[in-house]
Amino acid sequence: MRLGMKLTLAFLVVGLLGVALVALLAGQTTQRLFRQFIFDEYQASLVERLRTYYSEHQGWTDIAEQLPQIEGVPSARPAPARPPGNLTLADSGATVVAAGMGYHLGEHVPEGDLAQAKAIEVDGQTVGWVLAARERFADSPAEAAFVNRINTALALAAVGAVLLSLVVGAALARAISRPIQELTAATGAVAEGNLSQKVEVRSHDELGQLAASFNLMSEKLARVQNLRRQMTADIAHELRTPLSVVLGYADAVEEGTLPPTPETMAVIRDEALHLERLIDDLLTLSHADAGELRFTPRPARPLVLLEEAARAFQPQASQKDIRLIVEPADDVTQVWLDPDRMGQVLRNLLSNALRHTPAHGEVRLSAARSGETLEMRVSDNGPGIAPEDLPHVFERFYRADRSRARESGGSGLGLAIARSIVASHGGTIAAESTLGQGTTIVIRLPLGGAATHGESSPA
Repeated sequence: MRLGMKLTLAFLVVGLLGVALVALLAGQTTQRLFRQFIFDEYQASLVERLRTYYSEHQGWTDIAEQLPQIEGVPSARPAPARPPGNLTLADSGATVVAAGMGYHLGEHVPEGDLAQAKAIEVDGQTVGWVLAARERFADSPAEAAFVNRINTALALAAVGAVLLSLVVGAALARAISRPIQELTAATGAVAEGNLSQKVEVRSHDELGQLAASFNLMSEKLARVQNLRRQMTADIAHELRTPLSVVLGYADAVEEGTLPPTPETMAVIRDEALHLERLIDDLLTLSHADAGELRFTPRPARPLVLLEEAARAFQPQASQKDIRLIVEPADDVTQVWLDPDRMGQVLRNLLSNALRHTPAHGEVRLSAARSGETLEMRVSDNGPGIAPEDLPHVFERFYRADRSRARESGGSGLGLAIARSIVASHGGTIAAESTLGQGTTIVIRLPLGGAATHGESSPA
């Protein structure tokens, strides 16, 4: 059975039960209150007749014989519907003067029963008590007809309420089941590989939030799929280029068109090393994505990390006549991190900075405290990064100028690796750049924070 039908039936059953309960209670209450009203009217009329009798006879003389005529019936009741013996009259001392309801003449009425009696007063004095058997007071035909009309009206109202609940229940069931059906169809399409699925957000309740979450998930899945496809194409391109060079040189040497000189071997070796670096970078990223990078956090001095990174790249900087400047650390003596992994981050950033800094330029490294955060900066005065490229610089294989990728010698993975390592330390990394003035990469790490631990060996 479909969800919409189940919900409709559920609403119908709830409506039936509610209407039936209300109709039953309303019918019983109406009948009880109506009978009570008639009985009260009857008692009031009877008390008035007995008061008149007492006033005329100055007592209850011969009341037992006259009671059936005195009792009569209220004007609203065209005919009596009671068996005899359902009425008892007692004098002011609670002594029975007209027997009924199981009492005998001269018997004293107990105070408990007297509390249910109706007092008869003449000139402000209680002269007697009358007890009537309410439970034996049957309805007259007119009263029964009135009660039947009330019950019929309640039954018709109940039927109308059930039909209304059916209509409203069907509408509510459709409003609930329709978004679920759309989500079911969309998730089925996603399962078949069509990730660009969207469903209409029809409300702001839980179903609307579910639809919005599905749309966001579908958008992210489609983006991840596109990135994966692009990354696969980029990896193939990056691997093909050095392989083509190696194969070309090898074929040329084999055919004799190129002598196996040291220069030829050096080219082949450089391309092989480039392949090795690319594979190492890919392995590092795969371990980072799987959370398997091993970290060994310990207290480290940021200034020492910067100096070691600068020392490693000093020869490369000297070849291009670039000044490497390490600024003194400000108010930071040590921080809890993995110095080897953070050194890898700084080396990647320095490599990029030197690659894009022109001759006679400079690259600055600094570390400073900002609140409870350590900020390490690597700044250059190169050409800078265009605003449209800045949000993508940490994506894998992303290059603003792909035509110069091979000349620069980078794999396009250094910044992606840096972001993964910094994120594993609980920090963030961002790029700030102005065209024509240079670029600054900012690493922000929590002071005293520890890196996460993986289970595999270092990549």
